[in-house]
Amino acid sequence: MNVGARIRELRERAGFTQNKLAEWAGVSQTHLRRVELGQQDITVGQLGLVCDGLGITLAEFFNISETQETFSAVTAKFTPKQKQLLMEFLKSI
Repeated sequence: MNVGARIRELRERAGFTQNKLAEWAGVSQTHLRRVELGQQDITVGQLGLVCDGLGITLAEFFNISETQETFSAVTAKFTPKQKQLLMEFLKSI
């Protein structure tokens, strides 16, 4: 996932300018602009502030519920043996 593009998408959907979101999130507009352009990274703490400014959670930012639903739909078709192997794999990483 391109975090900067996702921030821009959510910011524009909310109708915020970069200045307004940066102000609400407590980050500099320059830093936010560079993150959106992919020129600079953002820390988890800063991303949390951006999400607060957008009025969303980090889970919503990353579409975690959608990912979980997709994962559940795919694994529902697994045989018991496939589920066991998947669990063993996940525990190993």
